[in-house]
Amino acid sequence: MESTTTRRATFKKIGMGLAALLGVGSVNAMNSKSKLKKEVVGEIVQDQKIPLFSGAVKHGNTLYIAGKGAHVEPYEIKAHTEIVLQELQKELERNGSSMEQVLKVNVYLADLADYHGMNEVFRGRFGKNPPVRTTVATYGGVPGKSLVEMDCIAAVN
Repeated sequence: MESTTTRRATFKKIGMGLAALLGVGSVNAMNSKSKLKKEVVGEIVQDQKIPLFSGAVKHGNTLYIAGKGAHVEPYEIKAHTEIVLQELQKELERNGSSMEQVLKVNVYLADLADYHGMNEVFRGRFGKNPPVRTTVATYGGVPGKSLVEMDCIAAVN
C-alpha cells in the first residue's frame, strides 16, 4: 500500500507538470521578476492641487486611456462621437498605439436613444478587427455637457 507521503509527492509532481504545461509556473516567475511599472503618459487631472486621475497610463505593452468627452456645441450625438473618437485616436498615436490596436472600448451615453447615431460614426473606426465594446446609458448623464464619453484599453508597439 502506498504511503500518504508518496501519494502527496506523486500528486505534487502531477500538479507541477500540469502547471508547467499550462504556463502557470512561468507566469508566476515572470510576475515575481517583472520590472513593469505604471507610467503616467497623459495629463494628470487635479482637484484642489490633489491628483484626481491620469489621462493615460502605460503598463508594459498596454495603454489605458481615461474617458474622453465632447463638451462643446453643437449638442448632437454624431458630432460628439466624432470629437471623442478623434481625441482617442490622438492619445493612442501620441503613445505608440493606434485605433487598430484598441482591445476594449467602453461607451457611456447620456441618452440610450443616441445609440444608433453613435454607432453610425463608431462603425469602422477601429479597422477590420474591432475591439470588444460595452455601451451603457448613464443614469443622470455623462459628466459635463457631453452626450457621449469613451475610454479604452490598447496594445502598444
